[in-house]
Amino acid sequence: MQSFKYHLVLASGSPRRKELLAGLDIPFEVRVIPNVQENYPSQLPAVEVPEYIAVEKAEAYRNAIGDKELVLTADTVVVCEGQVLGKPKSAEQAADMLRLLSGKTHLVVTGVCLTTKNRQRHYSVKTEVTFKSLTEEEISYYITHYHPFDKAGAYGIQEWIGYIGCTGLKGSYYNVMGLPVQSIYKELQNFQKE
Repeated sequence: MQSFKYHLVLASGSPRRKELLAGLDIPFEVRVIPNVQENYPSQLPAVEVPEYIAVEKAEAYRNAIGDKELVLTADTVVVCEGQVLGKPKSAEQAADMLRLLSGKTHLVVTGVCLTTKNRQRHYSVKTEVTFKSLTEEEISYYITHYHPFDKAGAYGIQEWIGYIGCTGLKGSYYNVMGLPVQSIYKELQNFQKE
């Protein structure tokens, strides 16, 4: 996309999201409003949680969007056996999450919301990821050396655990990293046409 008619704003402090969005070669700035709530109704189906949160995040920016700005918000969760796995708060919680994922196929779901002053588009992207059976030693090694406390489901597919543990992936690899850039590029092109 040679020139994008909007000033793109990434509403995320995630270094991975920043790196992935930069790969589209569209200029953008990072703008983070601190302490934006990430709550959702308890009865909401697990696969709908990230899209709900992405829209909620966008609402926090609604009054600060300039006429020519487009704000991108996103949220990623891991869903395994109906459970939503966000970011672990401790090594014990990370180990429990990895034990749950061990030897199973799970979903990584990213909710994306693109918002301008006059328009909003939101959707979810799902990727199936299969892990081999992980040993306690592998789980402990990964947590000790990679500290996955800022990652949904307690893992980064691009790190050691992905190298040794991921036996299958169906869908967007970049979605598992936290931002489905291919679909975002397509949606940005749609905004460009209007």
